[in-house]
Amino acid sequence: MTVPAIRIHGVAKRYGALQALGGVDLEIGQGEFFGLLGPNGAGKTTLISALSGLVRPDSGTLAIMGHDVVADYRNARRNLGVVPQELVFDPFFSVRELLRIQSGYFGIRSNDDWIDEILASLDLTHKANANMRALSGGMKRRVLVAQALVHRPPVIVLDEPTAGVDVELRQGLWQFIRKLNRDGHTIVLTTHYLEEAETLCGRIAMLKSGKVVALDTTDNLLRRFATHSLRARLAHPERGVVLGGRAAEGGWVEFAFDSYAEVESLLARLREAGAGLTEMQLGEPDLERVFVEVMNRA
Repeated sequence: MTVPAIRIHGVAKRYGALQALGGVDLEIGQGEFFGLLGPNGAGKTTLISALSGLVRPDSGTLAIMGHDVVADYRNARRNLGVVPQELVFDPFFSVRELLRIQSGYFGIRSNDDWIDEILASLDLTHKANANMRALSGGMKRRVLVAQALVHRPPVIVLDEPTAGVDVELRQGLWQFIRKLNRDGHTIVLTTHYLEEAETLCGRIAMLKSGKVVALDTTDNLLRRFATHSLRARLAHPERGVVLGGRAAEGGWVEFAFDSYAEVESLLARLREAGAGLTEMQLGEPDLERVFVEVMNRA
């Protein structure tokens, strides 16, 4: 039987009166592209810190590729690569020197061929000999990704990897991460860009106040929670609000519906109310709507 890439059972952590994690249970299979979503303060970073051994939970167990994070820390850490949210770097070394040092932490010598491949994949080859202080924020974030991959871990955790990264760099980064996933690496992603999670992740867990409040495939979450929307620009938006719409700027009113068969009757009611429809847009269900609805229910 194949062991899961990550197994989290009953993990709880408190900081004084604050409950950062309240009994989290998660199992992530090998080769998954998994999303871990939640508002600020939901416990995502604490959970990642516990996985990487930086935080010891008050109760519960965590394992990476079958290796307990506490009892078998060395092997657990060897199987994990983490890209942190913060831009943490040593300002005294070049990019290549930093990656060689990182290799040394895992007892890996003569790693230049793999380092060259990572640098090329992340479009960092021309910056290999540049000092870290000379890099832009987006380039520094790419170096953090390279550091996480230098020991070839089967499990990679990305904590807000594209925060502050421009569109071109973001697309290049995701192209590389997708390739890693296709090659068999397990990817765990936290992000506030929900369209990224919707596009990339096969399964998603949503956290709120340190607890998992939703866990399912992305498709199932979209089907279960999200509704379609009709946005209508009205000459008299207040009449649309009376019919159950939600007012937005510029005379727009938004209506939620589950089936396209409802659109005809909705338009008829707007016409009968004399709302004065001048423009309309139909919207598909998206993860942002799911996220808001799940958080409100939780």
